[in-house]
Amino acid sequence: MLTMSPKITIAIDGYAACGKSTLAKALAKKLGYIYVDSGAMYRAVTLYFLDYSVDTADRAAVKAALANIDIEFRYENEQNTTYLNGKNVESEIRQMRVSNQVSQVSTISAVRRDMVARQQAFGQQGGLAMDGRDIGTVVFPQAELKLFMTASIAVRTQRRIEELAKNNIQLPTETVQHNLTERDRIDSTREDSPLLQASDAVVIDNSNLSPDEQFALVLKLAESRIEGKKKRKFETA
Repeated sequence: MLTMSPKITIAIDGYAACGKSTLAKALAKKLGYIYVDSGAMYRAVTLYFLDYSVDTADRAAVKAALANIDIEFRYENEQNTTYLNGKNVESEIRQMRVSNQVSQVSTISAVRRDMVARQQAFGQQGGLAMDGRDIGTVVFPQAELKLFMTASIAVRTQRRIEELAKNNIQLPTETVQHNLTERDRIDSTREDSPLLQASDAVVIDNSNLSPDEQFALVLKLAESRIEGKKKRKFETA
């Protein structure tokens, strides 16, 4: 019954380590939507720049590098997997050497314009859940459901430590917290497409919410937006 409903676009923005990707994946799976991890796209670009020593201050070098980058998402082993030029880089893009540089790379206007164009192409038909920093403000400003995720820095730090541990990476709490706060600072103050809360976004502080509680709350919001779109479509038919 739900699959016959009109499809909406769900834009999820917010601070680092707020569980945006986890939520977007769960919503996409439940609704039968496409999931696009915009953060993974910027991480893949960062990895390419690092591996090929691209001078980010050289506009021509950046443009040439972007032309050689192909990013693809494949659903493997029940999870979304990022491929860079045909290679599985899901683990590599989660390493700290990428995490420490991704916000800087994301400030480059040429990179943002290229990624936004690719992201918009993914969502031309609707039926998509995407998370990032500027999804509701720049990529899909007309999205039917916009969310802005936040949580305390202590909670976000612990979540990131647990995420890194799954990849056998152990770092001091202070290092992880500094990385998160620095990324937030850079993302929020960059000139091109900064991290902002859309005026019509629903703010969710999940510091004290379990993943199940958060999912139930957001699914209800999504179903409400879907029902509203169905009603408007019926009224104009």
